[in-house]
Amino acid sequence: MDCTVYLNGRIIGNVKDGRKFVHEVINNRRQGALSGEINVNYSKSMNEVHIFADRGRVRKPYIVVENGESKLTEELKQKLESKEIDFNFLVRRGIIEFLDSEEEENILAALSEDEINENTTHLEIDPTSNLSLIINATVFPEYNSIGKHSLISNFLKQSQGLYATNFAKRYDARGFLLYYPQMPMANSVVYRELNFQKHATGQNFVVALMTYQGYNMRDAIVLNKAAIDRGLGRSLFYRSYTDEERRYPGGQQDHFRLPQPSVESYKGEHAYSKLGEDGIVEPETYVEENDVLIGKVSPPRFLEEQTSFGIIEEKLRDNSISLRSGEKGIVDNVVISESTGATKIVKTRIRSVKIPENGDKFASRQAQKGVIGLILNQEDMPFSESGIVPDLLLNPHSLPGRMTMGHMLEMLVCKAASLNGVTVDGTPFSTNGTELVAQYGKILEENGFDKFGDETMYDGRTGTKFQAKIFAGVVYYNKLTQMASLKIQVRGRGPVQILTHQPTEGKPRKGGLRFGEMERDSLVGYGASLLLKERMLDQSDKTDIWVCSECGDTGYFDNMKNIPVCLSCGGSSLKQVEISYAFKILLDEIKSLHIMPRIKFKNE
Repeated sequence: MDCTVYLNGRIIGNVKDGRKFVHEVINNRRQGALSGEINVNYSKSMNEVHIFADRGRVRKPYIVVENGESKLTEELKQKLESKEIDFNFLVRRGIIEFLDSEEEENILAALSEDEINENTTHLEIDPTSNLSLIINATVFPEYNSIGKHSLISNFLKQSQGLYATNFAKRYDARGFLLYYPQMPMANSVVYRELNFQKHATGQNFVVALMTYQGYNMRDAIVLNKAAIDRGLGRSLFYRSYTDEERRYPGGQQDHFRLPQPSVESYKGEHAYSKLGEDGIVEPETYVEENDVLIGKVSPPRFLEEQTSFGIIEEKLRDNSISLRSGEKGIVDNVVISESTGATKIVKTRIRSVKIPENGDKFASRQAQKGVIGLILNQEDMPFSESGIVPDLLLNPHSLPGRMTMGHMLEMLVCKAASLNGVTVDGTPFSTNGTELVAQYGKILEENGFDKFGDETMYDGRTGTKFQAKIFAGVVYYNKLTQMASLKIQVRGRGPVQILTHQPTEGKPRKGGLRFGEMERDSLVGYGASLLLKERMLDQSDKTDIWVCSECGDTGYFDNMKNIPVCLSCGGSSLKQVEISYAFKILLDEIKSLHIMPRIKFKNE
């Protein structure tokens, strides 16, 4: 049976032997007769050949292996080092080729030249090419569980640091800036080549593996208060607010100015007290939630009505920008500019200092995340024989449970490196763990420490010596953007939705926390029915309606006659019932489908 050939997903013809055809295409590509951009794949199960030459494919370079030997010989390596030839020369000569995900299906790649056998078709240029850019920028990832790599990527994306050198001139929606970012004691080739030290994202913490009164159980960590006072983990949080004088059909437009008490939705004199004469907040002003930052008045949503004297009165509404609820800070900068449509634009940036507090999240480059459970005075922290007080106490169960041996290795080698004042190379797959422990263990011994990093420590409160030796070292930790001060949400009373009469949702809208089905199940299982009624009815959308005891339809209370009335049967024997307003909406929707729902009373 002939084999179908596809080009970029479209059938272009048939060949007798698909495997032989693919082999011929690859040979021609390596000899330069075909473009190196082409990739080809033979699917044995479908008996199809797929050729890809379209843009947007992710392709990866491999060294070609023929007859059990790499085509990148020692002679070529020397020429490459002396810059007689370049990388593109090797690609043009078919020594290195770029493969996409489809062609990778039919190859057998070796990680090193020692692993090449008679079936090997390709050789990895470097073992680290299996890992992403972010993982390659970390250290010792090969000693961790593979599942931690995706977590490491997420934590590094969320870490606070020097995200841009021109941060003072930027107006990002949100910006996090670490006060004292440091270069890690251990780094990798990728970290150095990409100059990541210019955009440092963390600090070197002195870490001790020990428990403390249950305050660092599971994901919790204990931090040294004195270290925080010296600037450990301190950061700036920027939030920008932008507004524009929009133009509307009919020649009307918005205006930046101090709203007068006569405008619709006036917020009160205290809300506008921080504004200047032009209606814009002044730099270096302290502002709190609901303070107006940019005063703006807009034309009414609907056309004006004539007064009794025939004069059209222009009514304005307040459309000012206020600081989000739950936030406070200092006005860092204000910019007044023009848009492309020649309308006025105002941008203001608020800065607030974020000092580590209970609930803030930290993570190492080995996916050891932790939330602050206790900030402890330095005099109560454990200390070593040499008087070193750790910055962070990490639960020892975190390491075997998460299988992050790279964390222990980083602690040991960075401790030795800090004693010698050097940095360590922790490029993935470039080191041997046993040799590293021996090499840096020797440095520790030369400086009077235990070769495995264990130390005798004393209780800061009583001065008692701990019976067990405590493993202590240096680890590079990142402060993550997940901070308690940005997450905390509290509400007693507040706004409700117009449609359902239930509390609004979300922190910016002063919303309540959702009490969902699973929370309801907990109370049902516990038997706390009155608490369930309070949460889901009294504190939500409780409403009273009149129900006719004769026809079962809903009625209303006639204030003129001072009696309840049923519109369906005209009866007056109605009873007041307590229901959820969402249920009333359901009844109304059923009525809109021409179905008559009836509420029946039980016999009293």
